[in-house]
Amino acid sequence: MAKPTLSDELLFDAVLRPHRSLSKPGFLILMGFIAVVSFASGMLFLLQGAWPVMGFFGLEVGLVYVAFKMNYRASKLFETVQLDTSQLLVRRIDPKGRAASWSFQPNWLRVAMDDPPEHESQLTLTTHGRSLTIGAFLTPEERLQIAQELRAALAHWRQQPVT
Repeated sequence: MAKPTLSDELLFDAVLRPHRSLSKPGFLILMGFIAVVSFASGMLFLLQGAWPVMGFFGLEVGLVYVAFKMNYRASKLFETVQLDTSQLLVRRIDPKGRAASWSFQPNWLRVAMDDPPEHESQLTLTTHGRSLTIGAFLTPEERLQIAQELRAALAHWRQQPVT
């Protein structure tokens, strides 16, 4: 498949990223707190003679660390949605940096999203029997906002004179 190109004039340009509420300094503080509490609890068990329990507290800290690192890695995923004068281009970059892209002709493109949004509502782009779900990692309200803005941009695109 040929690589789609965009003209200079963008009518809609959005970068969709997963929300992560814990910053890196917050992560370090949380991990420090978990490590201190686990160490103190493990020491209580060690002083009572239940020394094997200390290892489980260390394992717990390690598992929490790995879970957070996996979560941060998954947050590197993002999608771009760009509408120019000739096409709508969607690019998805996965956490490993691999890119996939889809190009749609705006004349026949339909943007589907429940209003009011529910948790399982999907933002779907449909044309000629093909469909693509975008922004699955966004909150329902964010998906609805993107859908409304994209519909408005498509309506503006369709009102422009054909050259």
